[in-house]
Formats: sequence, C-alpha cells, structure tokens
Amino acid sequence: MSSQKNQLLQKYDMVIVGGGMVGSALACALGNTPLNIAIVENHKPDFTWPDEGFDIRVSAISRSSQHLFEQLGVWEHICADRVSPYNEMHVWDATGNGSIHFDCAEVGEPNLGHIIENRVISRALFEKAEQFTNVHLFCPASPKKLTLQPGHTQLELEDGTILDGNLLVGADGGKSWVRQQAGIEVETRTYNQNALVTTVKTSMPHLETAWQRFLPTGPLAFLPLMNGYSSIVWSTTPEQAKELLELEDETFRIRLADAFEHKLGDITELGPRAIFPLKGQHARHYVKPHLALVGDAAHTIHPLAGQGVNLGFADVIELARVILEAQQNQKSIGSFKTLRRYERSRRGDNLFMLESMGVFKTLFSNDSSTLSKLRNLGLTLTDHFTPAKNLFIRQAMGLSNNHLAP
Repeated sequence: MSSQKNQLLQKYDMVIVGGGMVGSALACALGNTPLNIAIVENHKPDFTWPDEGFDIRVSAISRSSQHLFEQLGVWEHICADRVSPYNEMHVWDATGNGSIHFDCAEVGEPNLGHIIENRVISRALFEKAEQFTNVHLFCPASPKKLTLQPGHTQLELEDGTILDGNLLVGADGGKSWVRQQAGIEVETRTYNQNALVTTVKTSMPHLETAWQRFLPTGPLAFLPLMNGYSSIVWSTTPEQAKELLELEDETFRIRLADAFEHKLGDITELGPRAIFPLKGQHARHYVKPHLALVGDAAHTIHPLAGQGVNLGFADVIELARVILEAQQNQKSIGSFKTLRRYERSRRGDNLFMLESMGVFKTLFSNDSSTLSKLRNLGLTLTDHFTPAKNLFIRQAMGLSNNHLAP
C-alpha cells in the first residue's frame, strides 16, 4: 500500500473513509483487483504493545467472520498473535433458575467462536492491506469536505488533496462523518445503559467458556482470554457504571465476584477499567448514488449478543461481492442500482438484529416479576428444545453465506 501526499487531485475507483477493522477488511477483500482504492484514516495506528496485558476492547468473532479472515489471508496472522476460542456458553438469570447452555459439539463445530482483542484484528487487516499495490493510504489524514456529484464523489482532505472516486464508502464508526455529510439520518434506540469493560484473572479456570449472567440492571459477561484471563463487559445503568468505575480496586473485585456469583472464584488480578455509553443506531439509508455505509456507520447494537462487529464484516462480504460482480460485468460500482443490491441484502438482517437486541434488553434488564417468570421459563424451555437451540447457535455463528466470490 503506497502513501500519497500533496497531490491536489487524485482519481480512484473507490475511496474508503475509515481504516479500522471494517474499512481495512473491505480494502483487503478488493485487493489484487483492477480497482484503484484509497483509504483515509485520521489516526496513525500504533501496532506495538507489550506482551503482558490485553486490549480493553475485544470482539466475539463468529465462525462467519473467521471464514472471511481465512479468505483474506489474515487468520493465520491473527492466530500467531493471540486468539481465545470458546467452546461453550452458559447464560443464566439472576432473578430465577432459568438458564441455557450452548456447546459447539451440539452442532458439530470445533468451537462457537473466538474472543479476540480489537487491536490484534486491526493490525492483521491493516498490515495485509498495506501489501496490495492497488490500495493507497492517506494516514494521518482528515476529511474536510464531501461533495456528491452526478457520476462520482469528491472528498477534500484538510491538506487540500482532493480524492475523486466512483464510490465513497463510510467505514468511520458510529459517529460517522461521512453519514452526516451525506445527510443520512439515523434512528436511535436509547438503552439507558453504559458498558463497563476491563480485564481480570480469576482463581478458577474459565474452561474456554463464555459466561453471561442477566442482572436486573443489565447483562454481565465474562469472555475467555488466554492464560486464565477474562474480558469483562458489564452493562448497567449509567449511575452504577460510574460508581463501579470509581471504586477502589479491592472493593470492585469483591463487587464483581459477588455479581457473578463467584462462578469462577475470586478476582485475583484486575486491569484498567473504562465505560462506554450504549445505544442502538440504524441509518435510514445505507446508500446513495456513489456512496455506501458499512459497519457502525450504518448500524450499532447492544453488545449483549456480541454481534456488532460481525454484522460489519457481513456488510463487507456483501458489498465486496456486489462490487466485484459489477466490475466483472463492466457496470458502474457506484451506481445506485448496484449499491441498492447491497442495501437490500443487509438492511433487513441488521434491522432484525437491532430490534431483537432491543427486545432482549427490555426483557432481561428489569426487575419485573412477571417478565422474570417469562424469561426464566423461556430460557429453560429453549435449553431443552434441541432443534430450536441448535438453530439459534448456527444463526449466531453465521454459518451460511460467508464467501466473497460473486
């Protein structure tokens, strides 16, 4: 990937704004093609970190996303860094005896997925993109002005460079600058929750199992990492999240172990803590002529099912497929007709997941006695109805429609 600077007007087939996980994955998916691609990223990534410690942000990578990484040629590099497979998942309710247990053996898979640090994924994808001669990097570079014109787009950077492209893709996150400049509105679901995240080590092994307890204030998840560590995602009210953030380490360790019913014993080590506001967002449109949104720029959901970034990678698979097919058929990759195929394919699935997470959040994050009885009964019945449970597992793992070839 070559670096381009201070050339006033440069023409590309596609300009990707955002070089994070989703943006870099899209560039990799279109590497070694006749398409000339630019990536604009405003922060120069730092891919050096000490061997000890973990990134505070992790992702639960589905089998579908793993298949994408394999196709892109980055999975071996990710595994050479560090990944943590999980073979089972235990979910239970704090207000009753309802629970459900998932096991990869039930669907004949080697695991249910992997917990991977975001920085590990980002490094593998970004460094892979650098290897393609048809991918060009503008970094650090900040977009200044976006102009949608008949037949093409123009993106002006802060240094005066103008990138002219047939297709501009916004992969710039939940606060997407591209989405705002394009005048695309979003529908917002307010969860009234913050996620407290940290890394811990426990006195008992996690057994390569993902654990989640539904508390009245929100779900508490222990996600397995290497060497007996776990990544914590504790979704709760903003007030309690702030209180937990400000506790002394020893007090927090006790509170965390108590909230988790000491399923993994005591908390023996504790990493830095941070909190992030949670909300669901869905763009009213994913595309305009010569413009498309992918990943968090198009949709964000509650993290309780761990599907957020996997939906973004599913966007990459479909948009890359649509673009490659248009290019092979000598059609415009940025035409509204071409891009609408991507939107029609992805919008329904993403909206369904967004609405489902809203329902789950309402059903599980409350202290209503009536809802408590319903959800405990639902967990128990689903756990004993193998066909429904296995269908749920396979859908969560994304075990279909995950190949790039058109």
